[in-house]
Amino acid sequence: MSASSETEAFVSAAPQGTFARFAEDFAESKSAMLGLVVLTIIVFIALFAPWISPTNPNDLLQVSILDNRLPPGTTGSRGIYHALGTDGQGRDMLSAIFYGLRTSLAVSVSSGLVAVSIGATIGLMAAYFGGRFEALAMRLVDIQLSFPTILIALLLLAFLGQGVGKIILALIIVQWAYYARTTRAVALAEKQKEYMDAAHSLQLGRLRILFRHLLPNCLSPLIVVATIQSAHAIALEATLSFLGLGLPPTEPSLGLLIANGFTFILSGRYWISFFPGIALLITIVSINLLGDQLRNVLNPRLQK
Repeated sequence: MSASSETEAFVSAAPQGTFARFAEDFAESKSAMLGLVVLTIIVFIALFAPWISPTNPNDLLQVSILDNRLPPGTTGSRGIYHALGTDGQGRDMLSAIFYGLRTSLAVSVSSGLVAVSIGATIGLMAAYFGGRFEALAMRLVDIQLSFPTILIALLLLAFLGQGVGKIILALIIVQWAYYARTTRAVALAEKQKEYMDAAHSLQLGRLRILFRHLLPNCLSPLIVVATIQSAHAIALEATLSFLGLGLPPTEPSLGLLIANGFTFILSGRYWISFFPGIALLITIVSINLLGDQLRNVLNPRLQK
């Protein structure tokens, strides 16, 4: 084998993260396994909501205003059993929660994928090239992170208006800076390692070095941050929808369902806000349990 081939093999064998005992270490945490099971059930419900929901809450032909604000365990005028009751529009709460989970997860995942792609690319380029680009990119990150996330999102949606695409755009803008800062910090450390020197000695292209050799070694902290940020995105979307600046009524999410029942709480119709709130709480807690264990497994300093 030639010297260049040996060097290329060394670059390809660069550390790709701490995944050797990932499954075994992850399974040692009962709380993480509980979060994984619960989150799997939630994702299953969200994906198959049109087939497992008792009714379609968005179909006016399946909703009767005569059945509005029915308490849990009541059978409606059309013979449909409402296990969690109905809301002010007569929609079955269980079905509305299933569809709300579908919307909330779709918004969180789609915005997270775009935000991590943008943030990771900017962070890699800032660490690799340095100079003016790094200074400019990091000053933008510092400026954005100096403001509360909710404030930036409120200002953006006040300007953009309601809509699924608009709230996804707002969540992308408020999230990318976290990924950019995390990626840059890890890439600066990885940039000094031997496999990067080997890649440069082979005179590989910059894009190949960035995305084939440097990026894979930055994935561990990115996975952890992305997990935590997905829970934060769901909570932020729920907050914005509760305030009336998030999704429109035609695309109900968990936050919008909670807002719809807020005016009925004092009159004793607790279930309209209570059950969507419980679903939101369970979703966020299960994601956070996964994120905590991922941080422990992927960060050697936190391993016992």
